[in-house]
Amino acid sequence: MSDDESMTTDQLAERVRGICLGFPEVTERLTHGAPGFFVKKQFVMLWPQGHHRLEAPHLWAAAAAGVQDEVVGDDPERFFVPPYVGGRGWIGMRLDGAVDWAEVAEVCEDAYRLIAPARLTRDL
Repeated sequence: MSDDESMTTDQLAERVRGICLGFPEVTERLTHGAPGFFVKKQFVMLWPQGHHRLEAPHLWAAAAAGVQDEVVGDDPERFFVPPYVGGRGWIGMRLDGAVDWAEVAEVCEDAYRLIAPARLTRDL
């Protein structure tokens, strides 16, 4: 868990940015006014200021079939079905309160592995 539950949105964004840009060939660009992380296609979108009726900081991440139902069912306070991309199985993850950064890294890595070409994921 996070030692500091009072991270600023900039600090939070830097932490997620560090995770996502640590994967091979990832680029960052603004998409819909928020940071998006891409490897060929987008795999994570960060909303440090909140978005679409959820004012808390959160991210959206690509997820394999069945993961969305599992994580939302297991922890609906932390995970949710995001608008727009939820129909494609993406998950939403709240980043307020005590953030489990190992879990954030795992969600981002799973999303990366799902979207990235196999040649990039072999050595992860």
